[in-house]
Amino acid sequence: MPQIGWSEILVIVILAILIIGPKDFPIILRKIGNWIGSVKKYFNEIQKDVSNIEDSVEKEFSINDDYLKKDNNNKKNER
Repeated sequence: MPQIGWSEILVIVILAILIIGPKDFPIILRKIGNWIGSVKKYFNEIQKDVSNIEDSVEKEFSINDDYLKKDNNNKKNER
């Protein structure tokens, strides 16, 4: 995977300032930051939802396992 160094970042920033203009550059950076923040929030919510679903499924399986173990024990005791 290619790595980017400080000199490459500096060249990109200088080109962005020249292309966008020094007046609009901070506005663009703010918008990009807001978009990145929104994307992070979205993925965090998805991750939280998946964890909640995973926990509920694990809980459901453990309840079913306990029920099956009790049922098997009852059948053994009846014999």
